[in-house]
Amino acid sequence: MSNCCSDPTEIPKVDPRDLVREQARYGDLLRELFTGDPEKLMLHELHEASTYLRELAALRAHYPSVRLAAIALLEQSSVSVLQRIIDKSEAEIAAAATARLQKLQ
Repeated sequence: MSNCCSDPTEIPKVDPRDLVREQARYGDLLRELFTGDPEKLMLHELHEASTYLRELAALRAHYPSVRLAAIALLEQSSVSVLQRIIDKSEAEIAAAATARLQKLQ
């Protein structure tokens, strides 16, 4: 049998340098969360977040600035989320969602 194919049952190896890098990033994130301004941290992390997390932030973030930034980052796949925001949010947030929805269409 040839060794040309990878075994799907084998656990992938993790590079120790990647593990240390992620542990340091997690530690920095926690330090900033507890000692810095959580709103600024959320705004910073929002740009690297997945679509799901952006949608969640647009729907439920505590800070209005984070919600507005998340709405501005939503894409075509998030049209239903924008519609929910328009239906259930206060005027400023709903207006931003309406503008974003119009821009996407």
